[in-house]
Amino acid sequence: MRKKTDVTKAPKPMGLYPYTKKVGNLLFLSGVGPRAAGSASEEANIPGLRYDKNGNYDTFDFEAQCRSVFENVQLILEEVGAKWDDLVDVTVFLTDMKRDFKTYNKIYAEYFKDNQP
Repeated sequence: MRKKTDVTKAPKPMGLYPYTKKVGNLLFLSGVGPRAAGSASEEANIPGLRYDKNGNYDTFDFEAQCRSVFENVQLILEEVGAKWDDLVDVTVFLTDMKRDFKTYNKIYAEYFKDNQP
């Protein structure tokens, strides 16, 4: 049986997908991004981005975004009764591997120091 769990502490999803889907004793997370916890789907409250007067970003802090994603994942897991140590797989999409992979890998190593999926 599949079960969707509504999550209220993380930012609302950008689309019609749920953040969590439980199938048997497995919990799947999807579409977790860096928007600030508790923000609505239409809000552009993204840690690490600062916008100019034209709505274009003029400051980009990839590390702040990574940390925000991991914090959102933690919020979701806690809200549905799971723990960080329960994670068994992580799939991430980086738009610029050359620029971002080293930073992502450093932060990943911090968060998964004691529990590598």
